[in-house]
Amino acid sequence: MKLSHFEFELPEELLAVYPAEHRDESRLMVLNRADGTIEHKQFKDVINYFDEGDVMMLNNTKVFPARMFGNKEKTGARIEVFLLRELNAENRLWDVLVDPARKIRIGNKLFFGEDDSLVAEVIDNTTSRGRTLRFLFDGSYEEFRAKLLELGQTPLPKEINREVEPSDEERYQTIFAKNEGAVAAPTAGLHFSKHLLKRLEIKGVDFAEMTLHVGLGTFSPVEVEDLSKHKMDSEQIIIPEASANMINKAKKDKRRVCAVGTTVMRTVESSVSSKQELNAFEGWTNKFIFPPHDFSIANAMITNFHPPKSTLLMQAAAFGGYDFVMEAYKEAIKEGYKFSTYGDAMLIL
Repeated sequence: MKLSHFEFELPEELLAVYPAEHRDESRLMVLNRADGTIEHKQFKDVINYFDEGDVMMLNNTKVFPARMFGNKEKTGARIEVFLLRELNAENRLWDVLVDPARKIRIGNKLFFGEDDSLVAEVIDNTTSRGRTLRFLFDGSYEEFRAKLLELGQTPLPKEINREVEPSDEERYQTIFAKNEGAVAAPTAGLHFSKHLLKRLEIKGVDFAEMTLHVGLGTFSPVEVEDLSKHKMDSEQIIIPEASANMINKAKKDKRRVCAVGTTVMRTVESSVSSKQELNAFEGWTNKFIFPPHDFSIANAMITNFHPPKSTLLMQAAAFGGYDFVMEAYKEAIKEGYKFSTYGDAMLIL
């Protein structure tokens, strides 16, 4: 498979700038691989495709407010700092992206907050936009983390071309988010409301939680035509024993096992035993899934509509079948489905 196989024309007005008014009322396209049919529903209709004993696998990562704005010493230039990951808690070292990067060199200091209550020193260059910062702050580690939360903004992706609004703090987070560590939301999970989860639970559907802390690598553009040469960034994953057991039992009982999102699919496909069972695991994954791929765990998948040439689209096509998924995307454009982070959803059965 080549990068050019995933090129298509996406009208700009189909990129969702805001989410649906109610989480579970976004649109849902249902693809049935067995008979090649496509149905148009609302997301809350997803309940009709699941029965008692089926399992939905959820990513319970929590997005932290990773985007900050500071000023460079002396010049006062406004610099965007995007926190990627904490490297060392004791020394307050962080991997970050800076913009504009050309202005930021080793030794520069950045000041944050109206009162400059937080200062960071650039101590290393990692990539063209990447830097390592050491934060200088007088308080305890807890006070330092509280300061980051206070100064940080919800890290909406660049394609949502607007300022962050107060409602984004809640809407750019799944309602089952628990483990803080992501810099982007696992978007398929954004469609679940408390009410819908409760109805699924009453119906007897089980939920297996796991964690993949979504990094920006998920959205890094693929720059090679030969997909086998693309390298994903590593992201941290946690699959608890109880979740692995629940999933393996459902598989054995021939139940529906649904990956809610590409992050969940990558997580489970990263920890498969020789018997095609899911192993509990805590570590890192850089798994890149593109067609053709033999899936071992999930037999259903919920995912959003993704931009052209994205690794997310490639994974959906690997699961649903390249021709079927690309045909569904043509129909989605014709029917005015919304794409990307705050967009509509697809269920592949």
